[in-house]
Amino acid sequence: MNTDTSTKQETAVLIGLINQGQDEDRAREYLNELAFLAKTAGAFTVRKYYQRLDRPDTRTFIGSGKIEEVAAYVKEHKVSMVIFDDELTPTQLRNIERILSCKILDRSNLILDIFANRARTAHARAQVELAQYQYLLPRLTRMWTHLERQRGGIGMRGPGETEIETDRRVIRDKISRLKVKLKTIDKQKATQRKNRGKLVRVALVGYTNVGKSTLMNLLTKSEVFAENKLFATLDTTVRKVVVENLPFLLSDTVGFIRKLPHQLVESFKSTLDEVRESDVLVHVVDISHPSHEAQIEVVDKTLKEIADTDKPTLMVFNKIDQYQPREPDPDEIESGELPASNLEELSSYWAARTHYPCIFISATEKANIPELRQLLYDNIKNIHAQRFPYNHFLY
Repeated sequence: MNTDTSTKQETAVLIGLINQGQDEDRAREYLNELAFLAKTAGAFTVRKYYQRLDRPDTRTFIGSGKIEEVAAYVKEHKVSMVIFDDELTPTQLRNIERILSCKILDRSNLILDIFANRARTAHARAQVELAQYQYLLPRLTRMWTHLERQRGGIGMRGPGETEIETDRRVIRDKISRLKVKLKTIDKQKATQRKNRGKLVRVALVGYTNVGKSTLMNLLTKSEVFAENKLFATLDTTVRKVVVENLPFLLSDTVGFIRKLPHQLVESFKSTLDEVRESDVLVHVVDISHPSHEAQIEVVDKTLKEIADTDKPTLMVFNKIDQYQPREPDPDEIESGELPASNLEELSSYWAARTHYPCIFISATEKANIPELRQLLYDNIKNIHAQRFPYNHFLY
C-alpha cells in the first residue's frame, strides 16, 4: 500500500473582517475570492470565519474569543492552514502561530505562493523571488523552523530554505543581486521591444481570470496557456495579428487583483512595460461576475500606479454567455434606480458611463468577435495612418 501522504490536499480555514470600510457583503465576496486563490494554490477551504471589528486586533488580527474558537476547530478537524484576508504584521503572525499551532498565511503570502508556482521563465521567477524576499525580510522571526519549511506545500515554495537565524544582511544581498539580474533582463526585453519596429501595439489588460488569454488565442490563432484559475498568465506573451491587411502586435499581460501585494506590484512593473509602451489598451471585463464594477476600479487604479497615462482604451465585456441579471436590492427598488435587466440595458449603461468604446462578447462561444475585430481595426487604423502616412493603401 502506498503510504506517501505528500500529495494529500491541504485544507484551509479562511478569516476576514467586517468593518466600516468592508461591509458584510464585501467581506463575503473577498473571502470567496480568497477561497478561489486557495483552490488555485491547491488547498480545499473547509470553513470561513468572519468577525465585526473596527480595526484588526494588533496581537491576533481577530479577537481573543474568536481566535480560540478557530483554534478549537483547527485542532478538532486537523486543518492544515489558516489564511487571513489581509496582510499580517510579524507580531500578529508569531502570536497566531503560537495559538493555532498550524501553518498561517495571509493574502499576500498566498498570492506570492501562486506566483512562485506559476512562474515559468527566468524573468518571472526572478521577479517572484525578489517579491518573496522583500515580503520575508521583516518576518525572519516567524516560528517556522528549517525542518518545517522543508516539508514544502502551500506558502513554502520559493526562495529556498530560510532558517530563523538567517541574517538580514544575507537577504538584502540576495535582493540586491536579484535587482541587478532583473535590470539585465529588462534591458534585453527593452531591446526586443525596440526591434519590433514601429508596429502599433495593443495590450490586453484586466482583472485575473476574465478571459484575456482565451481572447488572445482567438484573435491570434495561437495557444497561449489559458485556465479557469487565477493568475494563469504571468509572462507577457506578444503575437503579431493582421486584421484586414493591417498588422499590429497584441500582448497578453498578468491579471490584476484586489489587495495585490505591493512587493509584486513593484517587482512586476517591468513585466508591465508592455502596458506602458502600448498604443491601445483592451480592458477585458468578466460581465458575468457580480462585482465586475469593483474589478474595473481595481484595474483602473493599478494601471494608474504602473502607467500613469491615459491611453486609447476599448472596454471588452466578456462572458456574456454566463451573464445573469442581478436582483435589485431594497434601496434600489425604493429609489427606482434598478439594475440592468438584460445585456441591452447593460450596454446602454456602460456606453453612457464611460467615454471609451464598449463591446460585449463571449470569447469561448466566439460571439461578436467579428464586431470586436472591426472595432480594433477602426482604432488601430487611425494610429497606423499617423505613423505610416504613405501606407494608406492598406486600408
